[in-house]
Amino acid sequence: MTPTEIIEAWNGPGRLDGTLTTVQARHNGLHPSSNKLAFEHWYFDAHLDSGHTVIGFLTKRRPEDLPNARPWVEMIVYNPDGSRRQVAKRYPRAAASFSTSGCDVRIGSNTARTEFPATGLPIHHVHFVEGDLVFDLQFHNETPSWMPGQGETRFGATDSFGWVVGAPRARVTGTVQIDGKVLTVTGRGYADHNWGVGDMKKVIDRWHWGRLYVQEYSLLYANVRTQKQHGSHDIAPLMLAKGADIILSTGEMALTEGPGRYNPIADREYPEWIELQVPGRLELRLTVQSVIHAHDLIDDFPIVRSRLIKPLMHFAIGHPAYFRFESAVELTVHTDSGSQQYTGTTLHELVALT
Repeated sequence: MTPTEIIEAWNGPGRLDGTLTTVQARHNGLHPSSNKLAFEHWYFDAHLDSGHTVIGFLTKRRPEDLPNARPWVEMIVYNPDGSRRQVAKRYPRAAASFSTSGCDVRIGSNTARTEFPATGLPIHHVHFVEGDLVFDLQFHNETPSWMPGQGETRFGATDSFGWVVGAPRARVTGTVQIDGKVLTVTGRGYADHNWGVGDMKKVIDRWHWGRLYVQEYSLLYANVRTQKQHGSHDIAPLMLAKGADIILSTGEMALTEGPGRYNPIADREYPEWIELQVPGRLELRLTVQSVIHAHDLIDDFPIVRSRLIKPLMHFAIGHPAYFRFESAVELTVHTDSGSQQYTGTTLHELVALT
């Protein structure tokens, strides 16, 4: 496949959104497909005033799952002391329901739905419960929902990948139960939704994803590089909001990786820093301070993760891995009245499929 067969659905001109797509409720609902390689999930995370970061996935099918895989729920807690707790459970398909008209998802006793008040921005209600972990949270949007262009990139005639961000920046309220203790919490949150069709490990080589919040600005980005047979093409959506206004939606973002550093848990290198640039609009440097989660994706498959077979799998398919980083932020935003600099810290991710 050549790069010309990759279609990014920007509104224009070029790889820009001169006019933003108004996100409708249906964009955040199920995208039905009869294709056995269709995948879809809804994601929520919140950094809470208790010092915890909580994450929840409601997944119809992961891209890497077998075609007839059951839906599943995953909950992750990053504790203030840096430790992590993670729970995942699959459910019968009969125990799950997904609405096409909007975000209204149920998998077992785990649910997510979006409320649209008569005035103001959406509110996302989530309930996750597995064992003694319980998240009952409301995500009150502080910026409008967003998606790059029309939300879906196509790879040839059959494969696709979609992204809509239901809550680019949200005020979070509610309760969490962790280790038997119920906490009433507030915080800042984010919610998005991915869907698509195809064997993504044959399409995508790796992707970076992250966001940051500094004073009046909110920034989201992804940088997805396709496999060589798809032209090593970079799909690079970025959103910048000032307060409640989205002021930039573009695919004209360039990402540069710094020198690699080896991580023994993931058994591969990660870049010590990344830089993002949108010419004339902004520059961002993220310098990794700590790897808070590293994972060799081959370990997700018990049959092949044995000491004897795992090296053969690495030889055959490479070193697929997941990283979550905590990094120092250096952001420069260029405006008509001059440039503004911001510093801070943020979390971001790298997924490498080969």
